[in-house]
Amino acid sequence: MEFLAQKRFAAGCVLCLLCLAVLMLAGCRKAGSGQSAELIQIDGSSTVYPIIEAMAEEFQIAEQGAVNVTVGISGSGGGLKKFCRGELAIANASRPIEASEIRNCQRAGVNFIELPIAYDAITLVVHPHNQWVQSLDVATLKQIWEPQAQGRVTRWSDLNPDFPDASLNLYGAGPDSGTFDYFTAVINGDERASRGDYTASEDDNILVRGVANDKFALGYFGLAYYHENSNQLKALAVINQQGNAVLPSLDSVRGGAYQPLSRPVFMYVNTQMLQQKGVRRFLDFFFAPKNRTEIITWVGYIPLAEATYERVLDILNQERTGSRFRDDAGHVVSVEQALHLL
Repeated sequence: MEFLAQKRFAAGCVLCLLCLAVLMLAGCRKAGSGQSAELIQIDGSSTVYPIIEAMAEEFQIAEQGAVNVTVGISGSGGGLKKFCRGELAIANASRPIEASEIRNCQRAGVNFIELPIAYDAITLVVHPHNQWVQSLDVATLKQIWEPQAQGRVTRWSDLNPDFPDASLNLYGAGPDSGTFDYFTAVINGDERASRGDYTASEDDNILVRGVANDKFALGYFGLAYYHENSNQLKALAVINQQGNAVLPSLDSVRGGAYQPLSRPVFMYVNTQMLQQKGVRRFLDFFFAPKNRTEIITWVGYIPLAEATYERVLDILNQERTGSRFRDDAGHVVSVEQALHLL
């Protein structure tokens, strides 16, 4: 993953040229036959966007212009709003759908299939010139991000007198982001409870640029955005319940050591639109064994275990609707807990 940014740039250029050539040829063929390409509309989480974008690019090349896929970035909440109005074939989200969103879908007659697709690790980042902090524990993160911190915890020295007496400039997910929902729940103990005096965005690239240009910044966003910009960011370790300082990685996430900031990410599929041939072909392409491991890994995420993907495919193929990733109290449960009875 060390050269992910360079590889993605080079591969992206090749993909763009290939896509242009393929679409030009396909356009001529379609124009002659009087047929138009099928359109699949996807929107939602900026965290999940790199996975969906990469899959969509490869899929469109394979389809030779027969299917066009558009991928938007409205945040998990924004994408699910559109999805539950029946505007999208697929919504992607970095947290499970909420009870209020399920009710909105029900009112609009939208039935959905919930598909976990990968693991992500919310990554704490600072500027590379920050040499005074290497790790943070959950208590300190709460001290920084809880609502009561607004106007009170404003300098690095407020956290530790050995830290610089300099402004603590915060960057984090916006309120329409699933990352915001998950982070506030596991750090502050109350979903959506957060201080408001920080630079917030549903676009993780904005947060990357903010931290990369600010020596006194502290931010959080998805692991892939850190990997792609690791030459201009420094990741912090999280001190878990066992007292170990752990950096996000494939092993630490899959092994359960990177807690509490690792989580699954999702696609939600409109069952009515699943009847469209292009939507089904896209999902078959997405979950093909090679694609679901190589492409997901290539863009900086952590694939599920192969046995877990087989369970997910059972859900898709049998069109099992509804959500399984929150308990009765509304708390997010693990992939294993959600799927163990299936």
